[in-house]
Amino acid sequence: MTLDLRTVADNLLVRDPDRAAIIDPDCTWSYTELTNAIRFAAARLRDAGVGVDSTVYVIANPGRLALTATYAAMRLGATPALVNPRLTAEEVTTLVDLAGTGAAAVVGHGYADRVAALGIPVIGDELVEPFDGDDSPCDESGRNGLVLFTSGTTGLPKPVPVPTPTLTARLAPYAEPAAAQMRLLCVPTHHVGGLIGALVCLCGGHTVVVQPRFDPGEWLRLVEEHRVQLTFMVPTMLARVIDHPDLATTDLSSLDTVTYGASPMPADLLERLTEAMPHVGFINTFGQTETLGGITFTTPDDARDPVHRESVGRLIPGVDIRVVVPGTDDEVTPGDIGELIVASSQNVVEGWLHTGDLVRVDADGYLYPHGRLSDTINRGGEKFGPVEVEAAIRAHPAVSDCAVAGVPDPEMNERVGAVVVTTEPLDAAALQQWCAERIAKYKTPEVVVFVDEVPLTDMGKVDRKAVVRIVTGGH
Repeated sequence: MTLDLRTVADNLLVRDPDRAAIIDPDCTWSYTELTNAIRFAAARLRDAGVGVDSTVYVIANPGRLALTATYAAMRLGATPALVNPRLTAEEVTTLVDLAGTGAAAVVGHGYADRVAALGIPVIGDELVEPFDGDDSPCDESGRNGLVLFTSGTTGLPKPVPVPTPTLTARLAPYAEPAAAQMRLLCVPTHHVGGLIGALVCLCGGHTVVVQPRFDPGEWLRLVEEHRVQLTFMVPTMLARVIDHPDLATTDLSSLDTVTYGASPMPADLLERLTEAMPHVGFINTFGQTETLGGITFTTPDDARDPVHRESVGRLIPGVDIRVVVPGTDDEVTPGDIGELIVASSQNVVEGWLHTGDLVRVDADGYLYPHGRLSDTINRGGEKFGPVEVEAAIRAHPAVSDCAVAGVPDPEMNERVGAVVVTTEPLDAAALQQWCAERIAKYKTPEVVVFVDEVPLTDMGKVDRKAVVRIVTGGH
């Protein structure tokens, strides 16, 4: 099957019109019902003034509305821009100022106030209801198939336009006939991992089981009830699943593959997962919004290897990388840590992309992440990543989780701050001594705050701005 984003609604019907396309908490849609909803939505968007290269802002939880709006906009050659529904109205306005005023906004229940000040048509759940209008695809594709936004954990989120040819090429391999699968969507669709995963699933004629907000007990129930075979998760989600009391009594025999990414996977957690679910293949993928998802993959065997389990795998075919001295194009000595730059047909920009990720590559081609360049702590001229400090803290037997960030300091530029979750009483001085025996003294956390949980973003990444606020008392 050839893939055309404008006619994807018609393509969805090719294999099995009666097969379940989307299962969410409200109801189940077959591929016939999904296709009809996309056509109704396209007609309603066109009636609201949406056309080729218009932007349609989509502010909704994962589910039928968000996916229908995305496909309907593509049908008109327009550009769906998926926005985190947890943002405030002021934050949404900031994103729109950066990305450009849209022709319309599609909003889920309770989110209309986010776009009230934008002065554009606002459409809610009625988007998917029968509507008598022109639902035919546009005659030409728009420049961009999507706009995604970076997470903004270290600064303002930025819009990332995804050119239509790039998105089409990314999805096309999955439009070929394959055995139908049940796939669980439990990450946000405003994130590249959630949205691309859902589009891949529907392009392949599979069934998307939607969990709008992650809960480990509900995740276990959905896997058992719907015989889920594949899902994408972040390590924080997996940690909560493996610690849930229902794990031992839940039938997970259908689960074949768990792909994970978006944040580092602690080696001890991966070891626990492979022991608890020996029939499941755990596959790490590593990438970012600008690379339209993963550029590396591990194998299930890597997850059981004591060395390779700490990597993010090796490059997928067609991806070229270099590891360079940050701020330059000069390659580091093989095996040293440097900034990862990437050239790939998946990149949303041409040429070499400076990712901002610090990595090293071993002799076998495995990549090992060492944090983000923007997270680098500069303590009196000594620069290092928070990841190595976190590793030292997490090695303490009384520590279950932690996060580290550079805290502004007038004398040293930054000092090392840490928030720590413990399983038993632990003195800050004792933890600092523990770290001082394992890492350089200047890397040892100078301020330690014990917390009930580490602050995370929607995608389970450490929210380092929140860490700084906790360590400084909000100042």
